Amino acid sequence: MEYRFDVQLLGSRLILAAEWLRGRSTLPFGYYGASTGASAALIAAAEKPELVTAIVSRGGRPDLAGPSLPNVKAPTLLIVGGLDYEVLEMNRSAQRHMSATTELKIVNGATHLFEERGKLEEVAKLSIEWYKKYLK
Repeated sequence: MEYRFDVQLLGSRLILAAEWLRGRSTLPFGYYGASTGASAALIAAAEKPELVTAIVSRGGRPDLAGPSLPNVKAPTLLIVGGLDYEVLEMNRSAQRHMSATTELKIVNGATHLFEERGKLEEVAKLSIEWYKKYLK
């Protein structure tokens, strides 16, 4: 079985980890997911919204979270490479199904893995800004 595509299983594991952490800290908590991990983060956030305060998806596959998308309450940043056309359209579609505060940031000149020079740094800056804004 390909666990990286079993986003329900990954989401349930993320919930277990978040519950464990929540029992040990009162700090606000954020999820960060890339590719299929982003869909697992969205599923976990929809199932247990009280555990997460903000979400960042990098090159994510929110389409795999499907019916969970309208139930996500945490502000969500979707970061996609401008040259990752298929995933960009998936993120645009997912954003239309989400009721939470959601922004789509496109990193121009980047492909799916953001391997181009300086592109991961740009992703990091966008992520930090998002967390600074919502993890107060």
